[in-house]
Order: sequence, then structure tokens, then C-alpha cells
Amino acid sequence: MRALSLSVFLAGLLALAATAAQAGNQLPVAIAGYDSVSYHKGEPQRGEARFNHFWNGAIWYFASEENRNAFRDTPEQFAPKYDGYCAWAASQGYKAPGDPMVYVVHDGTLYLQVHPRAQELWKGDKAGNIKTGDENWPRIHPF
Repeated sequence: MRALSLSVFLAGLLALAATAAQAGNQLPVAIAGYDSVSYHKGEPQRGEARFNHFWNGAIWYFASEENRNAFRDTPEQFAPKYDGYCAWAASQGYKAPGDPMVYVVHDGTLYLQVHPRAQELWKGDKAGNIKTGDENWPRIHPF
């Protein structure tokens, strides 16, 4: 019975994927296709579609198989805080898109900001802005 349930589940999953593909729906590509592991190595790099991993509702691209595997093993270590939304905006109680070229790696965590001025403001009180961003995040991004 269990094998039958699994096969029914897989058939349903394939049908759902085919329907989404026919409708032109695509999964979002995280942080505009940049390799989140590369930020932790000192310089952001564009990822390649062939080195990808699905996590947290998005497709993540990586510059190498090594980076993809590192992310796959510990995604929370490499993914940007606040799902890639602007850390300054989160600290102020709202969501704004993060720009993958406006970023800070602080204490091993990647933070994106919407623009250089937001980054400047966020850097002015990193600890305080992280604290309020963490407090605000569940309210402004409830799922």
C-alpha cells in the first residue's frame, strides 16, 4: 500500500510540474542568480544554471559544484538574511528588495540592502539594526 501511495504522490507531483511548465510558471531564482557562497569567499560571482540547488522556494545558482555542495549541506550558513530582502528595510519594519551588489557579510551572515544609502544607514548601527530586523521579520514576512 505504501508503494502505491508513493507512486500516486509522484504521479501527482509530475502532473503539477507539467502544468506549471505549460502555464509558463517558473520558480524564482534567488538573489538574481548570484552565488551566495561566493560572498563569503570575498567577492560575489554570478552562478551558473548547471550548478543549482532548490531551497526555500527558489532555485539557487552557484559558480562551482564545490559552492553548490557547500550550500546544499548548510544553506542557512550561506543564504542571505531576511530571504535576500533589504536588511535596512527589515530594521525599519518593512520589506524592500535586496540588491545583490549592495551587501555586507557581517559575523558570517550575508545581508543585502536595497541601495548604497540604505547600506550606509544600516552600517551605522549594525548590532541595533540586526536586532530590530530580527524582531520585525516575523511580522513583515509571516510565512
